[in-house]
Amino acid sequence: MVRLLCILIGYIFGLFQTGYIYGKFKGIDIREHGSGNAGTTNALRTLGTKAGIITFVGDCFKCVLAVVTVRLIFSGEYGDIKPLLTVYTGLGVVLGHNYPFYLKFRGGKGIASTAGLILTLDPLLALIAFATFGAAVGITKYVSLGSLLLAAEFLIGVIVYGLIGKWNISEGQLLEMYIITAIITALAFFRHRKNIKSLAKGTERKIGEKAKKI
Repeated sequence: MVRLLCILIGYIFGLFQTGYIYGKFKGIDIREHGSGNAGTTNALRTLGTKAGIITFVGDCFKCVLAVVTVRLIFSGEYGDIKPLLTVYTGLGVVLGHNYPFYLKFRGGKGIASTAGLILTLDPLLALIAFATFGAAVGITKYVSLGSLLLAAEFLIGVIVYGLIGKWNISEGQLLEMYIITAIITALAFFRHRKNIKSLAKGTERKIGEKAKKI
């Protein structure tokens, strides 16, 4: 039951669509431009650098706030499985961000929210993931590639930490944590399926290219 509550709490926080809300203040729906989603990259292409930064920070820290809320509510009774409840909460945030019911389930791709989840799990893991993202984007100019690498490194990092006993939970709970993390990573790849095809064809748009109305 507590796991479902974590997902629900996360989903509610995930419903705060930073890019969509910022776009509305500017008089547009960013989902009608560029890639058609409400995430950081499309906000950057549609409304500029400031919008991209605000969207990333908002979508990242809504996950941080969701995790903090869960920990405040359940830390007493469930403090021994804090890492597990954290990833359940992160899954809820990603689902809320990607599939907001009030926007006909048309949200973002969940990368900034996943970044927030990594940050709450372990600062070193977050540093490695962010550095990988930054290096990939800096070298290739493909935000989508950096996003996919961040998501993949998240899963790899969680598994490696589990193997060395970092999470300090039972074997069953550890397997559960792996599964939830794998689902979050799979969601990132699923939401980037068009980008993956474009990357394979060499037609993916690079950072700095302006979005067009769709």
